[in-house]
Amino acid sequence: MNWYGRSLASGFLAVLAGLGLSSQVQAQTYPTRNITMIVPFAAGGPTDVIARIVTGHMAQTLGQTIIIENVVGAGGTTATTRAARAANDGYTLITGHMGTHAASVPLYPKLAYHPEKDFEPVGLLAGTPILILARKDFAPKDLKEFIAYVKANESKVNAAHAGVGSVSNVSCELLNSVLGVKPIGVPFNGTGPAMNALVAGQVDYMCDQIVNAVPQINGGTIKAYAVATPERNPSLPNVPTTAEAGLPAFQAQAWNAIFAPKGTPPDVVAKLNAAIVKALDDENVRKRLLELGSVIPPAADRTPAALGTLVKSEIAKWTPVVKPVN
Repeated sequence: MNWYGRSLASGFLAVLAGLGLSSQVQAQTYPTRNITMIVPFAAGGPTDVIARIVTGHMAQTLGQTIIIENVVGAGGTTATTRAARAANDGYTLITGHMGTHAASVPLYPKLAYHPEKDFEPVGLLAGTPILILARKDFAPKDLKEFIAYVKANESKVNAAHAGVGSVSNVSCELLNSVLGVKPIGVPFNGTGPAMNALVAGQVDYMCDQIVNAVPQINGGTIKAYAVATPERNPSLPNVPTTAEAGLPAFQAQAWNAIFAPKGTPPDVVAKLNAAIVKALDDENVRKRLLELGSVIPPAADRTPAALGTLVKSEIAKWTPVVKPVN
């Protein structure tokens, strides 16, 4: 190799070394500016509420403001696509859930991202049990009457949801499958607007995450037939489980978690995960989440690796349930 070749090779290695050093320095000093947290649904919905509670504490730990940016559309996939294409420097993150990072795969054959290939899992925030809800003056008094009524009037009753692919949509699709019915679906730009329509009596029922429903149930503005978990939820002790109420086949619990674009430096992911763990151990954060009915994940389930495993298993779970959108 002549002097020019040796010089070129040395320069190339120096550039690579410099890039590696730069990455290490970035991870050590991260974060040095505000972080944007994309929430793929409207403000006031369960994903938004959980994101704001947890990231509020994370911001204190990280020493930088975390700006919540609500981006609605296509059951959360519009925002998730945007997050997947963002710079992988740790300054753009997304709070995803069972819909955006699992059910979306079988639902959208031409999905512009893949949850496993295009994201780095950062950490699980909370589990959110699913409730079967209805407007307060809906005729059925309990779950057994609800089942009979919907079966007898499936072409007339309607179910609200936060858009195709959202948790409220996918979980109600599972319920419809269990019941063998096809009611009229009424989509909204987020669970918040869907809940407002239910409270106003504009729609008949919906399947929703508990975080969005506890205040409304306790206030008497809507009714709850059952929670789709093996045990009753402490925040709603008078609401029976689906098994107790006569529908053991319907079991559903959603979840919320933070993801970063693929290629985000491991040290940055580790810092973000540590901030999540610290937030979930904070007494005030835990109190607020538990009051909303959330299930706080145990320590073993809070790691990036555990979240990656969850995403893989959830994709496998929902693939045979969800019907593709053409």
